[in-house]
Amino acid sequence: MRTILFAMTLLGCAACAQVPQVAKPLPPPDPATLMPALEQRIALLIEEEREKIDAHARPLAIDPELVGIARRRAADMAARNYFAHTAPNGDTSASLLMAEDARFQGLLGENMAALHYTKALGVDVNSFARNFVDTWLKSPQHRDNLAFADYDRTGVGAAVNGDTVYVTELFSTDLGLGPHDDHAPPIGAKHGGP
Repeated sequence: MRTILFAMTLLGCAACAQVPQVAKPLPPPDPATLMPALEQRIALLIEEEREKIDAHARPLAIDPELVGIARRRAADMAARNYFAHTAPNGDTSASLLMAEDARFQGLLGENMAALHYTKALGVDVNSFARNFVDTWLKSPQHRDNLAFADYDRTGVGAAVNGDTVYVTELFSTDLGLGPHDDHAPPIGAKHGGP
């Protein structure tokens, strides 16, 4: 009797082992966790495109101050569900920059874009970055911004809300006027207070 029971157990286990197990696909990652990677990928693609357009264009350095402002603008659009160069409260990237660095004397360019996604598919960093950059390249004004050879600093910010990814990229260069006095902190340094 034990032999029969043992043989039936083996047959039952063998039958279980032969049933193919279909793995459930993992859900896509939370798009919010992909925003820093998207920002970096956009910055790299923009640098490549600038070089293609004008081999003499100045290389772009990532400027932490511009990154912070670009992120604030993208986050504000995501939070308030709008898409515009001027926020409902009147803020612009230029006004935010001047509030942080009253000594800034230069040129500031801004490109913005928004792209919908489906939650089931999530956000593919490479394809979304390429889509944002291609959209800007197709628009003469945005293309001129990203291709302006004298820009030497950039900052990219990305944010997501609902089914939309918002991106702001800022470009900047100083005009060579220098600070108002010899003791002025460089752009990016914090002014006043702790």
